[in-house]
Amino acid sequence: MTSSEIVYGRRRPVNPRVANIVIDCADLDVMAAFWGGLLGMETSGRVDDWLDLGPLGDRGPVLSFQLVPERKAVKNRLHLDLDVPDIHAAGERAERLGATPASGPLGRPHAPFRVWRDPEGNEFCFCTDPAPDPGGSGGDRSLGR
Repeated sequence: MTSSEIVYGRRRPVNPRVANIVIDCADLDVMAAFWGGLLGMETSGRVDDWLDLGPLGDRGPVLSFQLVPERKAVKNRLHLDLDVPDIHAAGERAERLGATPASGPLGRPHAPFRVWRDPEGNEFCFCTDPAPDPGGSGGDRSLGR
């Protein structure tokens, strides 16, 4: 059974669409420079305590930053996995933009990933698009590393 509703005689999905991915921060300019530089995104909107980059891809969500008074204190419960052809080259570039490594290379040899922190300490991962797993697990990174 699909989730949908009838509106004006047409069936429309009722599943929500992710419109924004919001990262709390202490400095909008630092975060916009880092994430905009890393992802090749431009500022698309700004008000006093909010900044938007994006959208991600053709119709993807906007990457937003919200100014908050408190600093990050614990590990993120949500993070971005960024697919790259080479986690080492991507890490070098991220480091030049202000990221710091949070781990060494992890994962399986055919699908390595590495955890990084943005300038305010938010974790994100660089991941490679996995090649077919020689061990036969199917190579789907989304099912665990």
